[in-house]
Amino acid sequence: MSVPEEPKVRTDPASLAVRERAAAEGISTIWDRYQALTPQCRLGELGICCTICHLGPCNLGRPGTKRGQVGVCGATVDTIVARRLARDMAAGVAAHSDHGRAVAHLLLLAARDEAPGYEIRDELKLRALAAELGVASDGRPARAVAEDVALACLAQFGQQEGEVVFARRAPEAQQETWRKLGIFPRGIDREVVDVMHRTNMGTDADYKNLILAGIRASLADGWGGSMIATDLQDVLFGTPKPLRAQINLGVLRPDAVNLVIHGHEPLLAEAVVAAAADPELLALAREYGAETINVCGICCTANEVLMRRGVPVAGNFLQQELALITGAVDAMVVDVQCIMPGLVEVAACFHTEILTTSPKARIPGVTHLEFHEDNAPVAARALVRGGGGGNPPPAATGPGSRSPTTRWTRWPGSPPRSSTGSWAAPTAAPTGR
Repeated sequence: MSVPEEPKVRTDPASLAVRERAAAEGISTIWDRYQALTPQCRLGELGICCTICHLGPCNLGRPGTKRGQVGVCGATVDTIVARRLARDMAAGVAAHSDHGRAVAHLLLLAARDEAPGYEIRDELKLRALAAELGVASDGRPARAVAEDVALACLAQFGQQEGEVVFARRAPEAQQETWRKLGIFPRGIDREVVDVMHRTNMGTDADYKNLILAGIRASLADGWGGSMIATDLQDVLFGTPKPLRAQINLGVLRPDAVNLVIHGHEPLLAEAVVAAAADPELLALAREYGAETINVCGICCTANEVLMRRGVPVAGNFLQQELALITGAVDAMVVDVQCIMPGLVEVAACFHTEILTTSPKARIPGVTHLEFHEDNAPVAARALVRGGGGGNPPPAATGPGSRSPTTRWTRWPGSPPRSSTGSWAAPTAAPTGR
């Protein structure tokens, strides 16, 4: 009997090179952890293991087997799969829409002059949104309009009746389809609660009804929370325009303090980018032997500062550990979503400091410096300075001059931290355009 050939991994040369280094030194990455869990749970993959209530967990039999096809309560395979899918939808809506809530709250603070460092950068779009939301703007100062726009957007989260305003941007025929199916979203938070309620034990057992509720919640995000985030970020940070920038692991520089921003919300990233350009911090970096402070992005946050500030992207979700394994990253500042807990183990092999900033996303074993919009410039400067232990590099001596075991002089006031890495310094990875 022939053994099936392992599928080839298609990825870019920079990632392959760093993965080979990780393998040679026994540093575990997402691919190793996936392999260690292969084959993954078939019941989980099919969604037929129910943990909704404490009569279970109920591992239902796969189709065609003799094992029971209903849970202890009598829920069928269709019901159990639909409940799980709807809950996954609701969790995604909650996380993604909360991003929009955070941006609306920031706009409110900025309008009230309670968020230093943030300002209205696209007044034209602000006034267009005001007209769409029914907010008076003629003859009113931008801050007054911004306050009412922010409040109107925040109201979309708690709204109990009616329709999410921005969903009316969809084609009329599409809106009518939603209304006929009863899935036109009423309020963002309401739809999340609705799904969590109906998927609880002993409530909705109709798989079609469950899926439609999940779709309604998803529409509340796509046409509510997500759209609020997109529009209000343009108001606060400027509407993006086409630009040319660099991407991939090669944007990490051997002659600079490499600071990676990672996560989902640009509120923090925008402040960090501004702080990294501070003449005092740049002078401090040069004092410690670096040419500059090189801010790079990973994942969703990377795209936000790329399209508005031209900040280079060091990688995507799958490359976050690889960025650290280059040995070039001095600190990685994270906020929420898409952040692998595995970063902690990888960072422990190098001089890299992981800094968490959100009360919603703390990770054991790393430094937590909480970021609040009402003190953004000070907080961002602390993060760039390395308040948790970020290290400026020594004077560069060319590509590959950095060693992961090198313990450079810390930024002033930073606590010491041990290193367990021992492999040779990497060469610069290729840069794509």
